[in-house]
Amino acid sequence: MTRHGARGVAVAACLVAALLAASACGPSSPGPVPSAADPSLEPGSAAPTTSPDADGWWRAGEVATLATGLAAPWSVVPLEGGGALISQRDDGLIRELGPDGALRDVGVVDGVVSGGESGLHGLALHADGDDTLLYAYFGAEADNRVVRMPLLGAPGSFELGAAEVVLDGIPRASTHDGGRLAFGPDGYLYVTTGDAQQRDAAQDLGALGGKILRVTPTGEPAPGNPWDNAVWSMGHRNVQGIAWTSDGRMWASEFGQNAWDELNLIEPGSNYGWPAVEGVGGADGYVDPVVAWTTDEASPSGIAARGGTVFLAGLRGERLWAVDTRDGALAGEPVAALTGEQGRLRDVVAAGDGSLWVLTSNTDGRGSPRPEDDLLLRVAVVSAG
Repeated sequence: MTRHGARGVAVAACLVAALLAASACGPSSPGPVPSAADPSLEPGSAAPTTSPDADGWWRAGEVATLATGLAAPWSVVPLEGGGALISQRDDGLIRELGPDGALRDVGVVDGVVSGGESGLHGLALHADGDDTLLYAYFGAEADNRVVRMPLLGAPGSFELGAAEVVLDGIPRASTHDGGRLAFGPDGYLYVTTGDAQQRDAAQDLGALGGKILRVTPTGEPAPGNPWDNAVWSMGHRNVQGIAWTSDGRMWASEFGQNAWDELNLIEPGSNYGWPAVEGVGGADGYVDPVVAWTTDEASPSGIAARGGTVFLAGLRGERLWAVDTRDGALAGEPVAALTGEQGRLRDVVAAGDGSLWVLTSNTDGRGSPRPEDDLLLRVAVVSAG
């Protein structure tokens, strides 16, 4: 999982500020939750049907650098009004990219115990009345857990309030820790977990490992879950990306073991086969992936959706995959961009101006020849039809 070479030249501060401002202007500017969810909705209510990306497919375009000097970043959350929050896995630090393009420390999440691939992982924002709550998934001393904290202050000077545990008891290990958070179109919180090296846990409905979980904002199993517990889908090895296309369908990226990485269409109550199946198995009772890649082409972490296109950030694959979908199926051959240009890619999210924001991951002990910093990139998207 080495990097072929360092790319990405920092742009002038004025350009950074202009790009950040552009990401928050116009009718397509999102609320503080960077998923299909509308934070003003009550959980379980219908999401708006209109979207600036309601139709069509998209491709990666020009790349600009928004921030440098990041250390093992894992998750990026665009903020209303410009800027972003970024988690750093190994030191448990949350950093803010302000509306002016300046990078500052917000605070360390209390209780993070890093080791191997575990540490501070996914972030998500949710509105609670007049308050904004920041959710974080991280490895603690004995488990993985989700907490939420009030996000205090104003853009450019945010602080973290006291943390409240939302969900704990998720198994942790040096690898296979899952870690992505997102509020879905239904207003509920989706949490991805890995099998934490306990392969059989993925097939055990009484275990939280190897699952996608769906819970209320306070951590209870969400109404309508298929097994009347927190589990939404099972049979996963290590899901690190979830997103919803404009038709409301849910997608997830999954690390394979030695042969095949996956993009899966997620349906409630479905079993995705691990550890019995890796990649396309055609086995009764298990759902096959929509796309499978060899592990050197992908190792996908974060994903984002624009219209009917799902974008996957590849770690070992060192590329950004664009996958066009229609009616829950593949609509054409996946297209790769940024191949080897920025090294390992950890996360990709949809920003309010229609662009993608991408985190690199070259400072996490994987042998990068340029270990001094990681980048936050802005990738323009252009119509593909």
